[in-house]
Amino acid sequence: MIDHNGIPLCFLLSPGNDHDSKHAVAALQIVDITGVSVLGDKAYGSKEILGYIREHGGKIVIPPKSNTREPWYYDKETYKHRNVVERFFQRLKWFRCVATRYDKTDSSFLSFVYIAAIVLLLKLH
Repeated sequence: MIDHNGIPLCFLLSPGNDHDSKHAVAALQIVDITGVSVLGDKAYGSKEILGYIREHGGKIVIPPKSNTREPWYYDKETYKHRNVVERFFQRLKWFRCVATRYDKTDSSFLSFVYIAAIVLLLKLH
């Protein structure tokens, strides 16, 4: 999860065979989303995720899928800023062991993700 400046708020590891949206609520529970715009792509438009955002006072900036029966409004101008998240994760992949995941244990991989994020933040600021 990344803030509007491209600074990571939290990282969660999930099994490679799970879609990230299955773990979105767990990531949202780590940070306070009251009054915050929560951006995500169409895959994050599940009832569970949208309900959690509404219950905790967040603003939904997730476009509905084309086959959604009851589409919701989202701010298209704010949604254009989702690329900040994509750019940060692309920069993380500059680090070979993050991109290829050579580490055998989750803890060592996550530790290197933290180190890579710190290096990127030091370079950017």
